[in-house]
Amino acid sequence: MRTRPLKVALLGCGVVGSEVARIMTTHADDLTARIGAPVELAGVAVRRPSKVREGIDPALITTDATALLKRGDIDVAIEVIGGIEPARTLITTAFEHGISVVSANKALLAQDGAALHAAAEQHGLDLYYEAAVAGAIPLVRPMRESLAGDKINRVMGIVNGTTNFILDKMDSTGAGYQEALDEATALGYAEADPTADVEGYDAAAKAAILAGIAFHTRVRLDDVYREGMTEVSAADFASAKRMGCTIKLLAILERAADGQSVTARVHPAMIPLSHPLASVREAYNAVFVEAEAAGQLMFYGPGAGGSPTASAVLGDLVAVCRNKLTEATGPGESAYTQLPVSPMGDVVTRYHISLDVADKPGVLAQVATTFAEHGVSIDTVRQQGKDGEASLVVVTHRAPDAALSGTVEALRKLDTVRGVASIMRVEGE
Repeated sequence: MRTRPLKVALLGCGVVGSEVARIMTTHADDLTARIGAPVELAGVAVRRPSKVREGIDPALITTDATALLKRGDIDVAIEVIGGIEPARTLITTAFEHGISVVSANKALLAQDGAALHAAAEQHGLDLYYEAAVAGAIPLVRPMRESLAGDKINRVMGIVNGTTNFILDKMDSTGAGYQEALDEATALGYAEADPTADVEGYDAAAKAAILAGIAFHTRVRLDDVYREGMTEVSAADFASAKRMGCTIKLLAILERAADGQSVTARVHPAMIPLSHPLASVREAYNAVFVEAEAAGQLMFYGPGAGGSPTASAVLGDLVAVCRNKLTEATGPGESAYTQLPVSPMGDVVTRYHISLDVADKPGVLAQVATTFAEHGVSIDTVRQQGKDGEASLVVVTHRAPDAALSGTVEALRKLDTVRGVASIMRVEGE
């Protein structure tokens, strides 16, 4: 066993970084045995050096992350800063100085993953990022390595714990969106500004990363269609229950039937209670993968939090350190298919549409005609009404999303339609 330690620079020491440092210290002997050499925390770059960080030697703290990377003895950098800058510059600097990188930065990887992979390859180094997608759930490495000989056709999952907690509370207690969000905030699941979670930005970044891995093509954050969940209501859950469904914020990645393109999208959707994702509760994540040879696989577990995310970071650290010892590198970017990402309008989906309409003869016929004129077939219709007003719920068969959107716009123009109460896609069937 090598006795000279592999030296690690920790960039960021927040919730995740501090847990990484703690585990590196308390499990040092185990990490040494698993890697084949000791690992040493050689420096910790932070913005606020005066903050007390229990268990971390104050002598390791620095505000100059660039100097830490350039000092000449660092083997691996762990980046848990988040955001685009200075993380992007620091990772590039690490590569330029012969340092492999472990990152949990989903936003950066979704935006500039191709450039970062290219820089790592240029310098013969590793870029690992298991923690960027689903916390402790082993997902990136199984898709990059275990399923590397298979063909993945579809990935559908819950990849944001905050939104799943909110939707689960709305489903199980009948709470409204704001009430459920307030509870998530009080429990620490939601940030003071929950926009990144509830508007789907966090899930979209993870979807871009997973789509690139699954389909061996480059998918950027801008390629992912995104809808938030702030408009989901208690009435939507009541409708879902009548259909034997629940509602989840899903990341859905699909290879086209002809294999010539892919789609990537994030939006709330109704899914049958019989689907495995329907039973995912609280702030847990789960990802359903469909591969040609392996069939259907499901990955489940805590998708966020200090300890779960640190677990994924340290798993990558062990792999990268092992590669350092053997002077090897793990898998890099695989983008050989160069498949285009189709727009949302080309995606074939089902819709659940709730309309407020006049309660008089001929309304249903008028609505049905509008669907037919746009080439959309109706699966079921339910109508309730009194005192001149009615609620009409239509569930469609699968059709191009553009046709369904066009249908909705045409419905809004009908004199007998008072308003579109809600629109939601139906998945998992």
